[in-house]
Amino acid sequence: MQIRGWVKTSLIDYPGRIATVLFAGGCNLRCPYCQNAELVLHPESLPEINPADVFHLLERRRGLVDGVVITGGEPTLHKGLEDFLRKLKELGLATKLDTNGYRPEVLRQLLERELLDYVALDIKATPAKYSLAAGVPVDMRRIEESVKLLLSSGIEHEFRTTVVPGIVAPEDVEEMARFIAGARKYVLQQFRPQGTLDPHFGEVAPYPAQTLLEMARTAGRWVEETEVRGL
Repeated sequence: MQIRGWVKTSLIDYPGRIATVLFAGGCNLRCPYCQNAELVLHPESLPEINPADVFHLLERRRGLVDGVVITGGEPTLHKGLEDFLRKLKELGLATKLDTNGYRPEVLRQLLERELLDYVALDIKATPAKYSLAAGVPVDMRRIEESVKLLLSSGIEHEFRTTVVPGIVAPEDVEEMARFIAGARKYVLQQFRPQGTLDPHFGEVAPYPAQTLLEMARTAGRWVEETEVRGL
C-alpha cells in the first residue's frame, strides 16, 4: 500500500467520525477536472509515507480517531489494500473507502471479507458522457457492477458527483439519480476550477449554488437523502 499523503485528523471526510485520511497514489482515470493532478500523474514525485508510521499514529490516538479514510488517486489499484484494511480493523477502527468504482472485482472482495464500513463511490456523469468525464474510454458495465454491489451490500454508503459545467448538465441529474435509485445518499459536489488536471478547466465557471440545490431536489425523488457540498 503506497501512501503519498495524509491528513492526520479530519472532521469532514468520514460522516459522524473523527478520521485520519490517507491518499493512495496513482489512478486509472484521467478526469480533466481532477484537483489531485500530481497524485494521479506523478505519485512518485510525492514523499511516500511509511505504513508503520500511520499505525504508530493511530495507536497513539486511540480514543480520539475512530475511523480511517482511504482515498486517492484510486486505492483499489494497490495490491496491499486488503491487508492494510485488515490491520485497521484489528485496531478496532472504522474504515471508509473512496473509489471511482472501476475495479468492481476488488470492491466485491473487500465487501465479502467485511473490511469496509463505508464506501463513497463516484458517479462521474451520465453513461453517454462518462468517458468524457473520466478522460479515458470507460466500460460502463464495470461502473454498473460496482453500483449494484454497493446498493446490495447493506453498509453505509454515498454516491458522489462533481457537477462540472460542460460535463454534467442540470438536466442530467435525474438520469444519474435513477442509475443509483435506492441509494442511501447522493452527494452533489461543487466544482472548483483551481489546480485542475487539464488547465483548460481552470477557466470554467462553476454553476451557481441555486442550480446545485435544484439538482439535489430533483435527485431526491430517487434516493433516500441528498446533500450539496462545497458551496
